[in-house]
Amino acid sequence: MSTARDPRPLTGEPLALDLLNTRWNKEGVTQDLLADLDGLAVWLRSNGLDGAHAADAVALRHLRQAREALRTAVDGSPGEGAPLVDAVLAHGRIRARLTTEGPAEEPEFTDPAWGPAWLAARDYLALITQAPDRIRACAHEACILHFFDTSRNGTRRWCSMAACGNRAKASRHYARSKEN
Repeated sequence: MSTARDPRPLTGEPLALDLLNTRWNKEGVTQDLLADLDGLAVWLRSNGLDGAHAADAVALRHLRQAREALRTAVDGSPGEGAPLVDAVLAHGRIRARLTTEGPAEEPEFTDPAWGPAWLAARDYLALITQAPDRIRACAHEACILHFFDTSRNGTRRWCSMAACGNRAKASRHYARSKEN
């Protein structure tokens, strides 16, 4: 079991977007947290899924499939992405139950290895139900990260003001100073 630190520049987004953010650019080179089983273990742990889901080759394959489906749905057209996301969702369902605490819903999977992928796809459905216009790609031209805009006025443009936002402001400042 890997205890490596999560190297990604943006974490803590909703599960679907956090899965998309397993690819990021660093100094012009695309990094991929899901390149191996150690990275999968880091992602599962970062999202509180490590206790219930194994970091094995089958789960990694399914998670990569879900990531590509979500990328197509978020960055492409709904018509392109819908069948790909649906293909992931076909491997699970929500089971309604009555417990001593009241009504409950719990996911069930055709195979436990589909669990993390299915949960991310299901989370995407929740995001597009809640506020589809708040799912955003970072506005920095060299950034490939995504975020769910929770700002009050809904005008967030950057994955991180400290990183991409600051780079954009510095670039504008440099361009203005060259003109003078």
